[in-house]
Amino acid sequence: MRIGLPSAETLQGGSFKALILTVLLSVFMFQVLRTVGLRAFSMASETYTSGTHSAAFVTCPNDTVAKDLARGIVERKLAACVNIVPAIKSIYEWQGKIEEDNEVLLMIKTRSSKVPALAEYVRSNHPYEVAEVISLPIDQGNPPYLKWIGDVVPE
Repeated sequence: MRIGLPSAETLQGGSFKALILTVLLSVFMFQVLRTVGLRAFSMASETYTSGTHSAAFVTCPNDTVAKDLARGIVERKLAACVNIVPAIKSIYEWQGKIEEDNEVLLMIKTRSSKVPALAEYVRSNHPYEVAEVISLPIDQGNPPYLKWIGDVVPE
C-alpha cells in the first residue's frame, strides 16, 4: 500500500488541476483563517471590569483651546485619546439668561481613577469661569481598545 499523493500519471487532467487548486486554496486560506481566529480569540479572551474606564466630555470656546487642552491631557497621560468634535451649538442658562454659543466638544477616553486629576487639569487651564467636565463610566466595548486605554493611562 502506498501512502501519499498520487503521481501525475495516475490522475486525469481534470483531477490533477482540481488537486493543485485545492492545495493552493488551502495554503492561502490557512493564513486568512489563522488571522481571523487569532482576532476572535483575542476579543473573547480579554476581560474587562465595567466602569474601569470612562468617557469624559469638556466643551471649549474654540478649536485652539480644544487642541491645547487635548494635547496637554494626552501628554500628561490623563487620557489615552481625545477626540475633538467641531461645531456644536450649546444652549444653556447662565446667570439667569438663556445663552447660545458655538463650541467645540472634547470626547476623552481615560481610566475612571484619572477623572479627578483630569477635572483639575481642565479647571486650571480652561478659560471658562465654570468649565464643563462630566464623565460616564464605560460599561463595555471592544476589549483590545479598552486594554489599550489601560496600557496608555497608568493607574
